[in-house]
Amino acid sequence: MRTTVGWQADRAGIALRRVSFERRELRADDVAVRVDYCGVCHSDLHAVHARTGTENAPLVPGHEFTGVVTDVGREVTRFAVGDRVAVGNIVDSCGVCAMCRQGRENFCYEFPTLTYGGTDRHDGTVTLGGYSREYVVRDRFTYPLPAGLDPAAAAPLLCAGITVWEPLRALGVGPGTRVAVAGLGGLGHLAVKLAVALGADTAVISRSADKADDARRLGAHDVIVSTDRRRMTTARDRFDVVVDTIAVPHDLTPYLRLVALDGTLSNVGYLGPVTVETVDLLVGRKKLSSAGSGGSLGTAAMLEFCARHDVTADIELVPSARVNEALDRLERNDVRYRFVLDMSDLS
Repeated sequence: MRTTVGWQADRAGIALRRVSFERRELRADDVAVRVDYCGVCHSDLHAVHARTGTENAPLVPGHEFTGVVTDVGREVTRFAVGDRVAVGNIVDSCGVCAMCRQGRENFCYEFPTLTYGGTDRHDGTVTLGGYSREYVVRDRFTYPLPAGLDPAAAAPLLCAGITVWEPLRALGVGPGTRVAVAGLGGLGHLAVKLAVALGADTAVISRSADKADDARRLGAHDVIVSTDRRRMTTARDRFDVVVDTIAVPHDLTPYLRLVALDGTLSNVGYLGPVTVETVDLLVGRKKLSSAGSGGSLGTAAMLEFCARHDVTADIELVPSARVNEALDRLERNDVRYRFVLDMSDLS
């Protein structure tokens, strides 16, 4: 076994603590990655809050990170020691179902193995995440980090970025498409950047005008304050695609009313139960969809696109020793727009 160091959650309300733990020795198709930068996702916060302290397996969060290859398995040909790489929230899948064969492992019929809190398909152990100095991962789920992308600002692309890239590409967003992004946070600000880079006429829907300047700096052509009834009424049936990145339970009705004839509301922020009035879909033949993560083909394509168009996250980089402060501030929405942990202090 290989020993590394990381940040472990024991129970909700208790600070993550620095621990030593073991990674597996490399299998034939594995890559060992020195984790340099790891993004802090709302999913990490939810996972930490859900801890009861009675689980048998430890929890080491983190599923969007970049780093450098330090070792490779004997059958690995795509990577060499010293390569810059990125890893997202999927680290394995069945590999044989129709979705996996298409490079859409996020839809694996047997469900993909997640970067943390998943079950290893070979030895049954629970996966431990990227809040650590080393990660061991199948080469198939390791991605070359394109030259020119800042490794710290690129880390959130592997979760937040791919989460919004999936619906934008699946819904054919491009020049002439009218897109609105609801919520300007970790997912939302990347949705704006990507929609603009794809050539879409892009607006931001926000609860207040506080982020109007930020929205325009990111490339948005308009800002609609959701509490302004007049503006929301004026914007009715205006958008071909509305990407809803709001991470808490909320009423979808106001956002469905913004969707144009045959348009789509893609809900990627809050993934719990929702209630929808059928009439809100019926009037305008509107569609409600969702998306999350991405497969190997989509993730690779997103990274290449981001490199061509200079798209990375707006981040606040903090030493990993401040992980608890970062999680606390994230819960209070006190970040613009993604915390990234500098893991070098674990060396």
